Amino acid sequence: MTAVPTRRTARRWPAAATAVSILLATLFTGGTAAATPDPGDEPLAPESISPREQAEVESAIAGDEIPGVDEIVHSDNMTHLANVPKSALRGTNSDLAFQGRYAFAGNYDGFVVYDIANPRKPKIVSQVLCPGAQNDISVSGNLLFLSVDSSRSDDSCSSTSQPATEKDSWEGIRVFDISDKKNPRYVAAVETACGSHTHTLVPDRRDIYVYVSSYSPNAAFPDCQPPHDGISVVKVPRHAPHKAAVSSFEVLFPDGGFPGDSTGAATTGCHDITAYPALKLAAGACMGDGILMDISVPAKPRVIDQVQDAEHFAFWHSATFSQDGSKVVFTDELGGGGGATCNERTGPEFGANGIYHITGHGDDRKLEFQSYYKIPRHQADTENCVAHNGSLIPVRGRDIMVQSWYQGGVSVWEFTDSANPREIGYFDRGPLSTEALTFGGTWSAYWYNGHIYSNDQKGLDVLRIDDRRTDSARGVRLRELNAQTQPTYR
Repeated sequence: MTAVPTRRTARRWPAAATAVSILLATLFTGGTAAATPDPGDEPLAPESISPREQAEVESAIAGDEIPGVDEIVHSDNMTHLANVPKSALRGTNSDLAFQGRYAFAGNYDGFVVYDIANPRKPKIVSQVLCPGAQNDISVSGNLLFLSVDSSRSDDSCSSTSQPATEKDSWEGIRVFDISDKKNPRYVAAVETACGSHTHTLVPDRRDIYVYVSSYSPNAAFPDCQPPHDGISVVKVPRHAPHKAAVSSFEVLFPDGGFPGDSTGAATTGCHDITAYPALKLAAGACMGDGILMDISVPAKPRVIDQVQDAEHFAFWHSATFSQDGSKVVFTDELGGGGGATCNERTGPEFGANGIYHITGHGDDRKLEFQSYYKIPRHQADTENCVAHNGSLIPVRGRDIMVQSWYQGGVSVWEFTDSANPREIGYFDRGPLSTEALTFGGTWSAYWYNGHIYSNDQKGLDVLRIDDRRTDSARGVRLRELNAQTQPTYR
């Protein structure tokens, strides 16, 4: 989700202060926690709609054009295997990461560890209360990383909201040791310029480089001053994570990037970056720009092409490579994740995916636009819906991806023919309300080891697709998956 700009900032603390901040996270499995969720990170409040719009929603439900409130519908090839409702963490569910038999789910109030050894019966292993929107999450070995993009009183898990204008506020990257899944341990905190809205892991031999995406500087924010024209790179030694520190700030837009207009965001940083380490490439979705980067030197990412779409893209949000690295799917988060943009009025080319081909070689590689893809099922004016987080399904010889669309549900779609993408499966819940635009739905939907996992605001959903077009993915197994660190499937 696109964060509220006035709540972004970052503060640099001395190394000694960071060391002092190393502490145990507040763990709980059902009892009372020492810290409390941050009311400043609550979901968006419902927004009233007109009587005409309300009547249209009720008429569409009555006519079976859309499902009823909370009614589940899905294509014949999709099966809903399980749902684990929210438990102690009541904030907004965000991103997902995977390792072995475990799924790790971000939440604005912290994160949840699930045992998914039996996908039909996922179990909560532990929950960590550590507020800090949006807690974008990833894992590597024994380490777990969280992004904090809301100003905090300090870097501890018991911190509270604090204005971005105050110099001693904190935002950045938190690092946990997850060698004991029942008892994750907070081991490091790194403050980064303008906080960390999302982050991307780029593993090296001894270190992990973390590309920190953040944006929207403000002259009133002491440690988030304009121009904010790049990304922070954090170096984390695998065997000494407490020594994690910012290694550089890489300027990606020396010309300032897209200046913004009445419909599109100006580029003041990046929203999300997807790395493909095996190909030494990364694709950045950076507000007003899409970029292709050479990451052959992980500590020094280098832009080799830059594209804009002022006519149709409002906010470049995320990116996914095709398996062979010849294509990139960029998403446009029109409305910031809180808008109803999957209706007939908005149309099929706004709040959609843009499919690009990568042409040329070396530094002459270019991103060339092919087409747009948006779910073909209209949603109610009370449903927030827009292209959001997804991943490849590792199908032999085809380009197929699963993707979240908030209250538009989970879509499985094919872009093998880049000019004619099409949906081949879906899972959708009806609107939360017929009376107000209400935030909800699935934030992230990823394929992992034979199943689809969706972090919905109603909890963790597990889905299965049975389709000849995706059958070849069934036997593919990964030890670990962070969707923003794209693996080479074998």
